[in-house]
Amino acid sequence: MNTHTENASLVLSNEHPLNDGRTAASPLVRALRGDRPDRPPVWFMRQAGRSLPEYRALRAETPMLEACLTPELAAEITLQPVRRHGVDAAVFFSDIVVPMLLAGLDVELVAGRGPVFATPVRTAADVARVRAEHPVERLRERLGPISEAVGQCIAELGGTPLIGFAGAPFTIAAYLVEGGPSRDHLRARSLMHSDPEAWRDLLAWTAELSGAFLVAQVEAGASAVQLFDSWAGSLSLADYRERVAPASRAALAPVLGSVPAIHFAVGSGHLLEEIALVGGEPGAVAVGVDWRTPLDEAIARLGNRTPVQGNIDPAFLDAPPAVLEAHVRDVIARGASAPGHVLNLGHGVPPTADPTVLTRIVELAHA
Repeated sequence: MNTHTENASLVLSNEHPLNDGRTAASPLVRALRGDRPDRPPVWFMRQAGRSLPEYRALRAETPMLEACLTPELAAEITLQPVRRHGVDAAVFFSDIVVPMLLAGLDVELVAGRGPVFATPVRTAADVARVRAEHPVERLRERLGPISEAVGQCIAELGGTPLIGFAGAPFTIAAYLVEGGPSRDHLRARSLMHSDPEAWRDLLAWTAELSGAFLVAQVEAGASAVQLFDSWAGSLSLADYRERVAPASRAALAPVLGSVPAIHFAVGSGHLLEEIALVGGEPGAVAVGVDWRTPLDEAIARLGNRTPVQGNIDPAFLDAPPAVLEAHVRDVIARGASAPGHVLNLGHGVPPTADPTVLTRIVELAHA
């Protein structure tokens, strides 16, 4: 189960929080490594901001991508939920399009819509052009603000681990091919089948970008990482296994074995076994489970060998306190059969969530 020291591809410095005694024994790291701390660690996807008034005040005059690339702002937003909720991990404040922005692509986050690319990538010629004009080396040259922001977070977090974050290659590619958000990702899935070679080249490039982004965060002090796939649920099992999973594996490969990793994909109940195998063997990565699949069923399907994360239904955040508490206790009970369980929502924190409810969940888990 515990594969984190074997075949490490990235050597951590002696000053890294996993090596200097700060985070190696933290509840989050232990759970992700297949251990059972005294209480389930808890953090929330999209906890950095969104529902917090202090986040909205900080962001009032600053566009999202500018905030991501301003080290002081990114660090402060990352730390706000830790101070308010007492969660067991911070997650680095960023966006899945940041690596592409740093590589030089023209991308804008449009309010109420999401990432929009000025020039979609839809043909083999487009793929060749974007790879030539925006190489991963350019991204690596521009990662200074990311490393600086992570360093500022680490200096304040002490024994609380920081989770590095990157978008999965398929989700990034889907945005690129569609030119923005899409309901069914039809253009992306069409390219996958109409020109498999161009599709492989596109995903190889997006995997390089995500991998380099994760490496920068880990080298600067992140104690774990999460690969987030917003759109994998739109794929068939065969398409995911053959045409997407290898790229997700490549994105995680540079850090896998050096720090614990979580792989989360939305609406992916039919893909759980394949998502778990992105680490190469059962238990090599923890699997995030969204709210649609009961946690004990997911654990059984994974052979009771894989640490899991999840999976409180965000809809319960507005339920009466007794109803929410019963749901949280049920999720914790269902997670008991896994080698390790990180309590989380089964998706991100809704912007309308009451922050006091999130704090109540943390207190309940810690009690």
